Amino acid sequence: MAIPLSVLHKQLAAGELKPAYLIAGAEPLLVIEAADALRARAKELGYLERDVLDVEANFDWNRLGNAGRELSLFASRKLIDLRLPTGRPGKEGSAAILEFCADPPPDTVLLVTTGEWSRKHETSWSAGIEKVGAAAVAWPLKVEELPGWIGKRMASRGLKATPEAIRFLAERVEGNLLAAAQEIDKLALLHAGATLDAGMLEASVADDARYDVFRLADAAIGGDAARALHIVAGLREEGEEIIPLLGWMLTQLRLLLRLASAGGNLAQALRSERIWPAAREALFRHALKAGDRAHWERCLAQAGRIDAMAKGRPPGDAWRELERLVAAIAAPRQAGELIA
Repeated sequence: MAIPLSVLHKQLAAGELKPAYLIAGAEPLLVIEAADALRARAKELGYLERDVLDVEANFDWNRLGNAGRELSLFASRKLIDLRLPTGRPGKEGSAAILEFCADPPPDTVLLVTTGEWSRKHETSWSAGIEKVGAAAVAWPLKVEELPGWIGKRMASRGLKATPEAIRFLAERVEGNLLAAAQEIDKLALLHAGATLDAGMLEASVADDARYDVFRLADAAIGGDAARALHIVAGLREEGEEIIPLLGWMLTQLRLLLRLASAGGNLAQALRSERIWPAAREALFRHALKAGDRAHWERCLAQAGRIDAMAKGRPPGDAWRELERLVAAIAAPRQAGELIA
């Protein structure tokens, strides 16, 4: 049975590592930080060699068995970092993971991370990991849990805040933990040791309005249409100019088109494009799974039409067309109803 992430963190601090771990969930920040904690603990315990296996289409599952059997010339302990974006290894992958767990190699730890998880994913291979190790799932926080998480995060960064300030930030980030973490890190730099009230947070967020275009792009690419459209409405109400917003959107669409053209070697393309941290990589993987190359070409064409419309040729409501573009980016399967 899966354990909470808090229990996993306690186990990591307690002693030796188990042969296998699964860290899964739809909260990218929590998955990333739990996996980072495990990697750091492994390094402390002498697991100095790390094999990273990115599971993509036509992945050779023999690589997992080979990684477990290969002896290192430089370190006596090894961490196998298996990244499984979909949480579905298929028949061959399930067999490979079960074979590893049936007879774990000595001085070797298998870490499987995935950004998609539900009860349907809990099958024989995940049970195999739990039998010899542990599985931890980062379930999305409930609305009422977010203020508590924000308060603890602030405290860990040396910040204090009034309940009103915490509620303000919780409303601002709309459940996006990555956005909350970035905002808290910024506040820690600007107001180290201070006690924050709602007014201070409101002023800080107002000064940071230019970053909303980055949040807009990430929300759309990540498939969160409701949040992306909410950001568009907010930017329009604040009197933002549409042409500067399009600059970053065009950059991200061109990047998606290049990645969609990379063929089967997506992991290498993501590294070449320097997409980090892993949370942003997860956003792009989600978008590329949902939309093909032709879709991103249509989105680019729509962005070009919006740019021309914002400059007065042809006439039209550029903000309305931006909403259609954002919705098409977030939901490629419905794009035919939104853009030509």
